[in-house]
This record gives sequence, structure tokens and C-alpha cells, in this order.
Amino acid sequence: MSHAQACKLVGCSRTNKYYQKRMPAKDAVIKKAIEEVIGSSRKGRTKVIKLVQKKYPELGDSKIRRVYENEGFSLSRKLRRRIKDNPANPISIPLKANQEWAMDFMSDALDNGRRIRTLNIIDHFNRQCKGIEVDFHLPARRVIEIVEQAIERYGKPLKIRTDNGPEFRSKRFRLWMHNNHIEWSRIQKGKPQQNAIIERFNKTYREDVLDANLFYSIEQANEVTVKWVEDYNHERPHQSLHYQTPMAYAA
Repeated sequence: MSHAQACKLVGCSRTNKYYQKRMPAKDAVIKKAIEEVIGSSRKGRTKVIKLVQKKYPELGDSKIRRVYENEGFSLSRKLRRRIKDNPANPISIPLKANQEWAMDFMSDALDNGRRIRTLNIIDHFNRQCKGIEVDFHLPARRVIEIVEQAIERYGKPLKIRTDNGPEFRSKRFRLWMHNNHIEWSRIQKGKPQQNAIIERFNKTYREDVLDANLFYSIEQANEVTVKWVEDYNHERPHQSLHYQTPMAYAA
């Protein structure tokens, strides 16, 4: 069936197929105004609307927005970078120290409401806490410094297990791991059970320290944490270690 026969059958004009909507003359004025305010710079829709309305107060937001989008002035959106998932990484308990460490972040707040973070490090072999650092900010640079201090004191691990946090995925941290011949054992996205040992440690630390105390300063939080780590490693029995302390189990 030809186009003409189809149009006759449904009772519509054949010109509908060939008609192209022309931009009204009023839109040409708005388009020119948008081009003037944008120039050679990159400006978002809201900023463009405000600048155009300075010159043409009578123009409404919807008119400017329609021309801005229809004429292709919209800025290209930066696509969110997707984290490539890795295969399952189940936990295996090593037979000696420094085979695999685990690290994780926690967060809390001081009395004044300011947020604080902690970086927790433990050894999978005997659950020994290698250190907890409390600070307002813990970027990749600080994470490296903290791990280097732990290595200087306890020796270097073969692997470090972490989640997919931005500090661990940063180029700085991964390059440091590569240069120090430490394998990055990262868990799958949304699978915290693959880092279950330190997750259990975090629960104990939160109940005993973060939830049990009201901190007024970073110094106070670090002081209480240091005392708790000493007790955790030397005095606290662990069911998974046959009710021995981490230090007694490793002896």
C-alpha cells in the first residue's frame, strides 16, 4: 500500500509526513540571548537562565529552558564511573602471622557533632589489632602512613583485604601496594561477609568504645582507643581462638 493510499484510508493529509516544525521567531531571540551569555565558556542551565533574565526580565524560566534543551546547549553529563566487580573472595584463615591483614573504616561523632573516622587494622591469623587511627579525615595518603607505621612495628603482610572504598581504590594506595609487593585482596561489591573477621571486630570496638564513650576531642578518642587495643590484644579471650588472647595464641 502506498503512502497516499494509507493517508486516504485513515483520513489524514499526506503533508503530515513531510511537515517540519519551524522555530518561532520569538525562539530565535531567546536562542541568540543564550548564545551571548554562554560565549565560549561552559555554563549550566540554571546559570544560563539567570543570565538571560538579567537582559530579558520578561522571559520566563520555562521558555528559556525549552530553547536551551531543544537547541542542544545542554552540558554533557559525566557518566558515573562503574567499579568493575571482581570474583568472589572468601576468607581463609592463615596458619601464621602477617599472611593477610584486613582494614576497614568506621565513623562516629564528637560531642559537638563533628564527624570522626577510624581506620582499623587486624591480622586474620590471631585477630590481633595492629592499630586503630582516629582522625577527622583519613585520605589515601594518611592510610599509607598508618599502614607503614604498623609494618615497621609488626612486619609486612603478604596481603591486605579491604572493601572497595575510594581510599583503597585510589591510584596512590594501589601504587604503594604494588611497589611494596603487597597483594590487594579486595572483596566483592556489596559482600561485607567476605571481610567478616574485621566486621566482627568493628562491632566489638563500637560497643566497647564508640558507643560507650562521649568524646570531646580527637585526642581523647585516640587515648581511650589505645588503652582498649592493649586490653583487646593482651587480656580479652576470643572464642574463635579457643578462649585465648591474640598474643597468647600467637606465642
